[in-house]
Amino acid sequence: MTGIDFHSAGLFAAEVTEKTPSSVSGWTILLIILAVFVVPFALGVFIANALKMKDYAKKIGIVLFTAVIAATPFVWQVTHGHDWRDAIRLGIDLAGGSNMVFEVDESRSEKELSNEVMDQMVGAIGRRINPSGTEEVTVRKVGQNRIEVIVPGADSEDVQRIKSLITRLGSLEFAIVANRRDREHADAVARALENPEKKDIRDKEGRVIASWREVKGEDNYEGVDQIVARPFTREDGTQGEEVLILIEPNEDRRVTGKYLVRASQTTDQNGAPAVRFVFNAKGGSLFGQLTSKNRPSKDGFERHLAVLLDGKVQSAPSIRDTISTEGIITGRFNQKEVNELLNVLNAGALEVPLKPEPVSEFSISPLLGSDVQEKGKQAILIAAFAVIVFMLVYYRFAGLVANICLTLNLLLVLGCMSFIDATFTLPGLAGLVLTIGMAVDANVLIFERIREEKARGSSLRMAINNGFSRAFTTIVDANLTTLIVAIVLYIIGTDQVRGFAVTLFIGIVMSMFTALYVGRLIFDIFERKRWITDLKMMSIVGTTNVDFIGKKMIAAIFSGALILIGLIVVVTRGQENLDIDFTGGTMVTFEFEDQQEIDDVRGLLQGPFNNSLTLEQLELSNDPGSEGRFFRLRTTLNDADAGENKEKATDTIRGKLNEAFGDPEHKLRKVTMEYGDVKKLTGSEESPGGTEVSLTFSGEVKTSTIDNYLKEAIADIENADGSDKYDRIPEFQLQGVADSKEEEADKRFKKMTMQAGPDLLEADLKTALAAMQTEMATTAILDEVNSFDSSVASEMQESALLAMLISLIAIVAYIWFRFQRITFGLAAVAALVHDVLVVLGMVALGAYLSDTGLGVILGLNDFKINLPMIAAFLTIVGYSLNDTIVVFDRIREVRGKNPALTTSMVNDSLNQTLSRTLLTSITTLIVVLILYAIGGEGIHGFAYCLVIGVIVGTYSSIFVASPVLIWLMNRPGSATARATEQSQKRASISN
Repeated sequence: MTGIDFHSAGLFAAEVTEKTPSSVSGWTILLIILAVFVVPFALGVFIANALKMKDYAKKIGIVLFTAVIAATPFVWQVTHGHDWRDAIRLGIDLAGGSNMVFEVDESRSEKELSNEVMDQMVGAIGRRINPSGTEEVTVRKVGQNRIEVIVPGADSEDVQRIKSLITRLGSLEFAIVANRRDREHADAVARALENPEKKDIRDKEGRVIASWREVKGEDNYEGVDQIVARPFTREDGTQGEEVLILIEPNEDRRVTGKYLVRASQTTDQNGAPAVRFVFNAKGGSLFGQLTSKNRPSKDGFERHLAVLLDGKVQSAPSIRDTISTEGIITGRFNQKEVNELLNVLNAGALEVPLKPEPVSEFSISPLLGSDVQEKGKQAILIAAFAVIVFMLVYYRFAGLVANICLTLNLLLVLGCMSFIDATFTLPGLAGLVLTIGMAVDANVLIFERIREEKARGSSLRMAINNGFSRAFTTIVDANLTTLIVAIVLYIIGTDQVRGFAVTLFIGIVMSMFTALYVGRLIFDIFERKRWITDLKMMSIVGTTNVDFIGKKMIAAIFSGALILIGLIVVVTRGQENLDIDFTGGTMVTFEFEDQQEIDDVRGLLQGPFNNSLTLEQLELSNDPGSEGRFFRLRTTLNDADAGENKEKATDTIRGKLNEAFGDPEHKLRKVTMEYGDVKKLTGSEESPGGTEVSLTFSGEVKTSTIDNYLKEAIADIENADGSDKYDRIPEFQLQGVADSKEEEADKRFKKMTMQAGPDLLEADLKTALAAMQTEMATTAILDEVNSFDSSVASEMQESALLAMLISLIAIVAYIWFRFQRITFGLAAVAALVHDVLVVLGMVALGAYLSDTGLGVILGLNDFKINLPMIAAFLTIVGYSLNDTIVVFDRIREVRGKNPALTTSMVNDSLNQTLSRTLLTSITTLIVVLILYAIGGEGIHGFAYCLVIGVIVGTYSSIFVASPVLIWLMNRPGSATARATEQSQKRASISN
């Protein structure tokens, strides 16, 4: 049977963990609940009664409730003595964070390291520490056996939690506990007792059939149901217990976490936190066979099932019946442990173990300098203010309503993002203001519909009612298509894309709520109280009669030429189109003798590296005085191909650094080395028959730094014929010798001991040490010279592209359903593809022209596609789709039940929606042009994409989507074509 809760009794019963005293009193919690859930509705009733509009009490209460919920994170910060802005988590570019590099523990690894294994490790770690995709965390491969993790704005407690999540193996396994009664266990038990020093027990064929596993906690299994157990001493000196578990020799028949579908929180029989798991069909079958085979004997003897987490026995409940697809893991969990365990299990086990402590750990200062941040923030504020002023001037009272809705929309979005602990980068904050500009669209649609109703002679109340009713379908259709995109991107996309999808989803939902619900409520109250008797609005665009479709050939030639030119430039530039986020490259950490300003350092590096770099200011976690001395440079110079290319990349970087910092004011730190006599080892477990040498340095250095220098020196050793002597670097070990607690804490040492294996000849070791000594005496010390992968691995790029493809299919399907014709969906997708290709080409063209006079006038830079630009591309897709759906909805309305689709119908629809199209474009352009003009380099590329995207999106809804729709609908032989032909004949006869 399925779904049986298995738990242990007696000694195995789960115990409720001791509760941590709460710092918040029960009365405070009660007051908070009342303030959030009761006060808004009570206030709604009070306001409705005061207005003598009792039937509006619930609506007012709902609006106040949403506002209070959204404001809660900010109020909470203020009431606890913090700044309200602390509720908004800032990204690495604005607030800095923590940078850690973890190394694979190859001594504990049972798998051979490969690119595929490391890519799987990167994916699993990313899912563990950023399951929602909203936290702007970077996880990427560094070198061959290291993984870099960058976490924005993390404090020391968060860092420790993240370390635990990263290094935890995350393996889940179920196995039978050996007992002394069953004959099937006898051979394994006998072999285990005969060889107590061996952890893994093998049969005659050398297969592992049993293993001693540590029992987590203080459970005592010895003597219970004849379980085979023994005491043992842990590494920290405490006493514990091990039990013998049976191992299935056939790996394919083992019940492990690889069959896990999902893990979720539940409670055990005592109400304590527990974890519920669900297997897939194969896992359920294997689990069912395992538990069925080990059900209680006829005399009532019960066997025990070990639940192993990270190789340790979490619990060993009795098996009382067959269990297949699901069950519950119990045992002394507190809430924090359950949350971490769920993240780990749902993310998947690590393919190979990591060392428990990072080989490198730094605090990072904000990536953007203070000047760049200030420019970006000022541009964002000015852009938001400009939209508000424009709406107020153009629509007057209706503009005031729109601004109230926009303000509430902003509060709701920020509140939701705060609740889910989302991270805001500078482009993210700019995107938030862009959301305001785009949220105006719904208000403009409604106001223009009200204008049309008033022009027909409707009363104000009727105009408001009909305006909202007629705009409702259009707004829902336009936003639902974008919501479908957001949902697909979240389910299938990468972490980076998922974060954008969450923001997009929240922004659209809140925009619809504020425009359709809150805006309608305000209009109804003011109209019914007679506080307004008319709605006066400006009118930039009056009644027009432009033959847009008649210009389709000109538009087609223009679009085709623009796309062709752009794609030629894209192909010509090749890899130069991509930023470090997608190319990877080389990173190096260097140290100055004196403190430096990051803006000065970046300015000196931009010349030698042609602006193709990113720079991070680092600070040792245990040394606040190191601020301003340590920096990490990342450049697209790629050393991933290894061999000579890697050496050339490293040498090139060293040369460029010497070129950049040649003056005395920017002197890089040098560390010299002395080494003792090379001694032969008589034999040791680590390096049997090898050599040992003591190294002494003039200053503290990391073992990983010296490891890099040694490997480089050994790789340079040649045979007599000039060929490389070592195809593979021989294994060696470096051990730091700490002279102080500070050295031990920072993992930087003045003394080290090196032990090399017999594969490295003594003469070659001396040659390498001498070369290394010379190198260090003449050049600055460079830490962590290593290759690093892109932030988006190749399989993640494929996943993102797949998500986009499925999104397009979903768009076609939805529009097909809503408009009853697939041609509407195909025409909309044609416009999207057109827009993306044009913007992509314009990014490359802008970069190509950046060094010309025209480029300087237009503020063009050497734009490269990075993650913020991908977010801009996705925003353009949403904007363009929104524009197109509005036009299509009017075409559907104008066409009615007429089977034909004529040029005049489409022209009429385009002219009727022209005012709305231009107004939405103007408000959005106001935002993006301000961001582009004065926002600074932090959002320059992002804003450039959006400027082009808004213009192209507006153009394509008129000159691409509509002509394509007519062509598809009236293709030869179709029913619509015949109906259109007849309609045109009737029109010519009547004329």
